[in-house]
Amino acid sequence: MKLLNIGFGNMVSAARLVAVVTPDSAPMKRIIQDARDRETLIDATLGRRTRAVLFMDSGHIVLSAIMPETVAARLGDADSGEDAQ
Repeated sequence: MKLLNIGFGNMVSAARLVAVVTPDSAPMKRIIQDARDRETLIDATLGRRTRAVLFMDSGHIVLSAIMPETVAARLGDADSGEDAQ
Protein backbone atom coordinates (compact mmCIF):
# COMPACT_ATOMS: atom_id res chain seq x y z
CA MET A 1 0.00 0.00 0.00
CA LYS A 2 1.45 3.34 -1.11
CA LEU A 3 0.69 6.40 0.97
CA LEU A 4 0.38 9.80 -0.66
CA ASN A 5 1.53 12.86 1.29
CA ILE A 6 -1.23 15.49 1.14
CA GLY A 7 0.60 18.05 3.25
CA PHE A 8 1.67 18.67 6.84
CA GLY A 9 2.44 15.01 7.50
CA ASN A 10 -1.04 13.83 6.48
CA MET A 11 -1.28 10.88 4.13
CA VAL A 12 -3.95 8.95 2.23
CA SER A 13 -3.81 5.63 0.42
CA ALA A 14 -2.86 6.30 -3.19
CA ALA A 15 -4.77 3.23 -4.35
CA ARG A 16 -8.05 4.53 -2.88
CA LEU A 17 -7.84 7.98 -4.45
CA VAL A 18 -10.44 8.56 -7.17
CA ALA A 19 -10.09 12.25 -8.08
CA VAL A 20 -8.32 15.48 -7.12
CA VAL A 21 -10.14 18.74 -7.89
CA THR A 22 -10.04 22.42 -7.00
CA PRO A 23 -12.57 23.67 -4.42
CA ASP A 24 -13.45 26.96 -6.12
CA SER A 25 -16.73 26.20 -7.87
CA ALA A 26 -20.15 26.39 -6.25
CA PRO A 27 -20.89 22.68 -6.86
CA MET A 28 -17.65 21.71 -5.11
CA LYS A 29 -18.57 23.91 -2.14
CA ARG A 30 -21.95 22.13 -1.95
CA ILE A 31 -20.25 18.72 -2.09
CA ILE A 32 -17.92 19.75 0.74
CA GLN A 33 -20.85 21.01 2.85
CA ASP A 34 -22.83 17.81 2.16
CA ALA A 35 -19.85 15.70 3.23
CA ARG A 36 -19.51 17.79 6.40
CA ASP A 37 -23.20 17.22 7.17
CA ARG A 38 -22.88 13.44 6.52
CA GLU A 39 -19.68 13.35 8.61
CA THR A 40 -17.63 11.95 5.75
CA LEU A 41 -15.39 15.01 5.44
CA ILE A 42 -11.75 14.80 6.53
CA ASP A 43 -10.14 18.23 6.89
CA ALA A 44 -6.36 17.88 6.57
CA THR A 45 -5.71 21.59 6.00
CA LEU A 46 -4.67 22.39 9.59
CA GLY A 47 -6.68 25.63 9.39
CA ARG A 48 -5.14 26.79 6.13
CA ARG A 49 -6.92 27.57 2.88
CA THR A 50 -8.32 24.53 1.05
CA ARG A 51 -6.59 24.18 -2.32
CA ALA A 52 -7.45 20.59 -3.27
CA VAL A 53 -10.40 18.29 -2.67
CA LEU A 54 -9.65 14.57 -2.80
CA PHE A 55 -12.40 12.06 -3.50
CA MET A 56 -11.79 8.62 -2.02
CA ASP A 57 -13.41 5.37 -3.17
CA SER A 58 -15.00 4.99 0.28
CA GLY A 59 -17.09 8.11 -0.30
CA HIS A 60 -14.97 10.25 2.00
CA ILE A 61 -13.92 13.74 0.93
CA VAL A 62 -10.46 14.90 2.05
CA LEU A 63 -9.47 18.58 2.06
CA SER A 64 -5.82 19.46 1.49
CA ALA A 65 -3.93 22.74 1.67
CA ILE A 66 -1.62 21.86 -1.23
CA MET A 67 -2.36 22.46 -4.91
CA PRO A 68 -3.98 19.70 -7.01
CA GLU A 69 -0.97 19.80 -9.36
CA THR A 70 1.33 19.07 -6.42
CA VAL A 71 -0.86 16.16 -5.32
CA ALA A 72 -0.80 14.79 -8.88
CA ALA A 73 2.99 15.11 -9.06
CA ARG A 74 3.36 13.31 -5.74
CA LEU A 75 1.00 10.62 -6.98
CA GLY A 76 3.18 10.20 -10.06
CA ASP A 77 6.25 9.92 -7.84
CA ALA A 78 4.51 7.30 -5.70
CA ASP A 79 3.60 5.30 -8.82
CA SER A 80 7.11 5.41 -10.25
CA GLY A 81 8.56 4.41 -6.88
CA GLU A 82 6.29 1.36 -6.88
CA ASP A 83 7.75 0.18 -10.20
CA ALA A 84 11.30 0.43 -8.87
CA GLN A 85 10.65 -2.12 -6.13
